[in-house]
Amino acid sequence: MAEIPKEVRERVDKLREAIEQFRYDFHVLNRESISPEALDSLKDELVKIEEKYPELITPDSPSQRVAGKVLPGFKKITHKVQQWSFNDAFTEEDVREFDARVRRFYKSETGEDIEPQYSTELKIDGSHLVLEYESGLLKTGATRGTGVVGEDVTENVKTIESVPLRLSKPVNIIVEGEVYMPKKEFERVKREQRARGEKEFANERNIVAGTLRQLDSRLVAARGLSTFIYDLSASDGFVPKTQDEELGYLWELGFRVNPHHRLSKNIDEAIEYWKEWEKKKDKEDYLIDGVVLKLNDRRAQEVLGYTGKAPRWAIAFKFEAEQVTTVVEDITLQIGRTGILTPVANLRPVKVAGSTVSRATLHNEDEINRLDVRVGDTVIIQKAGDVIPDVVRVVKELRPKNSRPFKFPTHFPLCGGDGRIERIPGQAAHRCVAKNSFSQQRRKLAHFTSKHCFDIAGFGQKTVDQLLEAGIISTYDDIFKLKYGDLESLPRWADISIKKLLEGVEKARKITLERFIASLSIPQVGEETARDLARYFKTAGKFEGATEEELTRIEGVGPVVAKAVVEWFKDKENKKIFENLLGEIKIEKVKAEPKGKLTGKTFVLTGTLPTLSRDEAGDKVRAAGGKVASSVSKNTDYVLAGESAGEKLDKANELSVRVIGEEEFLNMLG
Repeated sequence: MAEIPKEVRERVDKLREAIEQFRYDFHVLNRESISPEALDSLKDELVKIEEKYPELITPDSPSQRVAGKVLPGFKKITHKVQQWSFNDAFTEEDVREFDARVRRFYKSETGEDIEPQYSTELKIDGSHLVLEYESGLLKTGATRGTGVVGEDVTENVKTIESVPLRLSKPVNIIVEGEVYMPKKEFERVKREQRARGEKEFANERNIVAGTLRQLDSRLVAARGLSTFIYDLSASDGFVPKTQDEELGYLWELGFRVNPHHRLSKNIDEAIEYWKEWEKKKDKEDYLIDGVVLKLNDRRAQEVLGYTGKAPRWAIAFKFEAEQVTTVVEDITLQIGRTGILTPVANLRPVKVAGSTVSRATLHNEDEINRLDVRVGDTVIIQKAGDVIPDVVRVVKELRPKNSRPFKFPTHFPLCGGDGRIERIPGQAAHRCVAKNSFSQQRRKLAHFTSKHCFDIAGFGQKTVDQLLEAGIISTYDDIFKLKYGDLESLPRWADISIKKLLEGVEKARKITLERFIASLSIPQVGEETARDLARYFKTAGKFEGATEEELTRIEGVGPVVAKAVVEWFKDKENKKIFENLLGEIKIEKVKAEPKGKLTGKTFVLTGTLPTLSRDEAGDKVRAAGGKVASSVSKNTDYVLAGESAGEKLDKANELSVRVIGEEEFLNMLG
């Protein structure tokens, strides 16, 4: 058995502690200290870790529990039928795996194959309710509580108009459902609170659980609660053979049943139902947070049974959350068109509101201080139509021990000039002191993605400008962190163009050392110098550690270039960007210099050649063992000149360097 890393154990401990606290606040104290979507995200992370390391699972893990403790003040009631929670699914793959498990388990128990049909029902976002009837008369109404013991809220339940006091048949049954507050009622209650000068409720979800626990049933009656009943959990008489028939039977008895349930003949139809309601959910007068899939055949339900906390025959397929949790891996700065610097949190990629994102805006220094967000923090982010999500809050309960507050830097290399930063007087914003910072950065990024460097198809100047202005990229390594969700909200970006760009980014991860060095926009280092440096150092690590003395020994690299390279690496931000890039790309092994007819010869190219571009001519020189220089000197052997040759031709004549045309050049190559 592989040893479990210490950081994994610590993460699990912190997750359990935090989830239990948030669950206690919500289920016991009726206080929402974290959104349900964010809590779901934390629980999902815990479940995934426990799936990877099953030996970490303990009986008291939140993943194994249904609910929390019961508040004092109400009579306790022991449920005659244990109350279960559903396991959650967040992706189509999760649901298909659930369908596969249903098939496998059924066959292992019976030896028979099954073609599952599912009753697909809306998952109402309210509070669970258990009702017991004797001879058709309401006997008790109870909350879920721990799943074994709940609270007796019968008097309050009687005030809810949708709960029948007498059924249409004199049966002894126990049913389950959801209590909720209609959106219209919620708005009415808030208007009344405003009129009385009271603090308004945050959302419908908060009101329901608290209302059921009110000691004064008149207050309950005034809040206009309603119900949907969806499960016949016990009966001493007739029991329908399918879940679909069961919903019809509950309707016949006089219960309010949600009308939008549908029988899905297979898992594909169930997924289509989920997709349909993800688009329509906001049109209803109640909160819907997903779809519940239940195996339609009750006999098959009995065969599958239950795990320690949930039925094997049902699953809750959640809608895409607009709030999720993730981890801040770094905090960087992004330059706007006017030189304003915006701090951006680089995140562990996470799916929110249907999109996978890897960054969120932190707005300014004051917002960072207000949130107290740090590298390594677990944060709640939300995306509500914006291109780049916001950080809503920090889950400080999960903060690493050695975290440090973020300090806004005084210098930033991408600002140009000496890189100085200043805070604008009277504002929370910072800006580059150099006035052309944005222009410099857009040119550097466009150069980085250009044909002579990383050669990313579709990543020209317009794309660079758009992503810069949207705050999606700021530095070179941001390009390799792009996700589909970062782009889909931008204008003029369709599915095909997004996929094409991301494919180009993936393809560009493999690059030669010389092109990599050329891409960095190190002062004085052009393409030819980058080739000289790559051939000498062979690896990025050796290049990074070069000294001025070592650099000046390289042919074609003088003291000016040597100093520029060393100064570039002295800057902490440059060094960080360089190392971040090495984590994203793979540099090809430097090939031995080719030997050929032009070995030892140096060429300078100028003017427009009849059939060859300068790039093509340069490639031919290098393939034949020659070298291409950018300027004419006494070390130049040939100047390859075409039409409109300028100063380089004059310099060649001045130094008596031989000038040749394209035809002679091609003859030299044979």
